[in-house]
Amino acid sequence: EGHSDRVSRRSSAVRRKKKGVTMTVPSNVLLQSFRSVLDSPGMSVSHARRGHAIATGFAHPADSAFVAASGAEPQSALVRSAKDVFAGTCGGITVTLVGHPFDTVKVLLQTQSATNPAYKGPLDAASKVVKSEGFKGLYKGVTSPLAGQMFFRATLFFGYARAKEIVGVSPDDPMSYAKAGLLAWMAGSFFESPIDLFKSQWQTQIVQAKQNPNYVPPYKTVGECVKASFKHNGIRGPYQAFGATLVRNLPAGAIYFGVFENTKNYFAAKHEDGKPRDWEIMFAGGLGGFFYWSLFYPVDVIKSAMMTDSINKAERKYKGFLDAGSQLYKQGGVKRLYAGLVPCLLRASPANAGMLFVVDKVKQLLG
Repeated sequence: EGHSDRVSRRSSAVRRKKKGVTMTVPSNVLLQSFRSVLDSPGMSVSHARRGHAIATGFAHPADSAFVAASGAEPQSALVRSAKDVFAGTCGGITVTLVGHPFDTVKVLLQTQSATNPAYKGPLDAASKVVKSEGFKGLYKGVTSPLAGQMFFRATLFFGYARAKEIVGVSPDDPMSYAKAGLLAWMAGSFFESPIDLFKSQWQTQIVQAKQNPNYVPPYKTVGECVKASFKHNGIRGPYQAFGATLVRNLPAGAIYFGVFENTKNYFAAKHEDGKPRDWEIMFAGGLGGFFYWSLFYPVDVIKSAMMTDSINKAERKYKGFLDAGSQLYKQGGVKRLYAGLVPCLLRASPANAGMLFVVDKVKQLLG
């Protein structure tokens, strides 16, 4: 018997000698047995974990056995990143179109004078804007935040996907999602803060015009506002009130993604296929948005006051975060720090429910 024949025979069968008897097991039977082991309760990739991988974009460690057995090629980092960016962009469009009217009303109430308010409440503010400018008045200045939100949400969800990989999120560790959320919002704040500044500067001109018929807006376009920011403050100009942005975003962002992911996982565990239903994803997103805004709203009021302060540092009313908070409190106590809360919460749940649902669905559709 030739050497090549012996090698060929060994590659296609496993030999075992027992009491002088040679037993030959065909390779296809061996492979089938191996698959049976993988599909056993201790080794198989459960429906819940497969659903978790689809829903969160982060696979359970035991899923590596499934990938190895199926021969599936893992997606490249570039492909995963492109999908995260596209999904985040779609989310940015959604949150802007749903939430901008509420955001307009919120800014009007937050920045109006406490001693001589132009609006009695959110309904009064919305009705006066619609009466004087039509429904489109609620979308005044939407172009800048729309472009900004598309970019910001793309970077936020890209950062969140990478943060989940760094932290190693797992349904068995609920806090892991909060840690990843904190990291994502820390990075995202560098993009959000300039967008929020120029949007706030633009929207506050509406308030000034309503209170004073002779008011002349300092900026005719958002571009002029951007130029003025760099002119007076250099490269730090777009980061006016950046400290206040971080004070709000870091704890709020951790809670935001923590509540969303853990609520979604709670629903997913109740289904045999391990996947949350559409309404459950939207509920989880709405709940995350509600906690994001409700728990840290006074910080947002202080941030808005600092962002709507003069671009020219020499003309500003507030020296810093604590000084702004102190002056606002003197204007109307605790109530002043919750001005505009109602439209904010009315916006928070539907806008974030829609955004996180869209992001989740787009990522599922892209595979």
